[in-house]
Amino acid sequence: MAVRKVFLAACFAFIASAAAPRSASADWLFTPFLGSTFGGSANLGGQDQDFNEEFERKLNYGASLAATGAGAIGFEIDFGYSPNFFGLADDSSFNLTGDGNVTTLTGNLLIGPSSGPVRPYVVGGVGLIRSKVDNPAGFFDKVSTNDFGFDAGAGIIGMFSSNVGLRGDIRFFRSLQDNNPDSFDLSLGSFKFWRGTVGVTFKF
Repeated sequence: MAVRKVFLAACFAFIASAAAPRSASADWLFTPFLGSTFGGSANLGGQDQDFNEEFERKLNYGASLAATGAGAIGFEIDFGYSPNFFGLADDSSFNLTGDGNVTTLTGNLLIGPSSGPVRPYVVGGVGLIRSKVDNPAGFFDKVSTNDFGFDAGAGIIGMFSSNVGLRGDIRFFRSLQDNNPDSFDLSLGSFKFWRGTVGVTFKF
């Protein structure tokens, strides 16, 4: 348990460092995004659904805040939410909050050019993956779980002007688990998925 608390504190310290200004010349990039989850655990329960149901089940939205400076390395906080990751509610209304949802919050390193109209990048980091399901017998032993996890991916930002651009991003998320609470013994968990998003980037 102590190891888990230390590791969780380290994760949030990393996130806090991402939020801290790097220098007076740092650029801030705020990107609200909309996208889809797919692959791995995101494929559970996806059979025999029409287009609208599949769209709602795979819907993901969120935002990221990145700080970039004169060099190639920046920092980012990324928040994503999938309201119906584990299936749709019994009613037929469109649900943006969901009951079987997944929330991700990660602090990441962002590596790529910090200037120019086209900015490809790679990204990766650690954080929290929170899952909540209506029917725990079908997926987990608990109604909700809070797992350590990591994300890694790549993307590209195209700036239309000095302050507005468009970003495309694809990332892989996977949980981590501590097999031995009495020692630092993290291994890959079974929960994993891909996320693809498109967002509008505002630089300030």
